[in-house]
Amino acid sequence: MAEVQRIGMAKRYSEAAIHNGVVYLAGQVADQTADGDIEAQTAEVLGMVDRLLAEAGSSKQHLLRVEIFLRDLADYDGMNRVWDAWVAPGFAPPRATVQAALARPNWRVEMVVTAAQA
Repeated sequence: MAEVQRIGMAKRYSEAAIHNGVVYLAGQVADQTADGDIEAQTAEVLGMVDRLLAEAGSSKQHLLRVEIFLRDLADYDGMNRVWDAWVAPGFAPPRATVQAALARPNWRVEMVVTAAQA
C-alpha cells in the first residue's frame, strides 16, 4: 500500500496530502488580504496554490481539477480576471465554481486543488 505524505500538518488538517503521485490541497483562503476585494484575495490564494504545488513536486501545468467557492457569485468576473492571467495557456483544468457560505465572513474565495506530481 502506498504511503500518504502530508505537508503542513496541523491538529485539524494538512495543507496538502500526496498519494500515488496525486497532490490534494486543502481549501486555500486569503490570509494577508482577507479584508481585500475578490481580485486581491484570488491572487493571494493562487500564490498559495503555486507554493504548495511546488513543495509537493507539482505545478499549475499539472492541475487535474479545481473547485472554486465564492461567497457571492457577483465576484465571478473579478475572480476570473485573476484566474485567466494565472492559468497556464493550454493547461486549463476541469473546474467547478459555486456560491457557498465560507467559514469566515470576510473570505470571498476558497479553492480546492488536485494536481498530478510532475
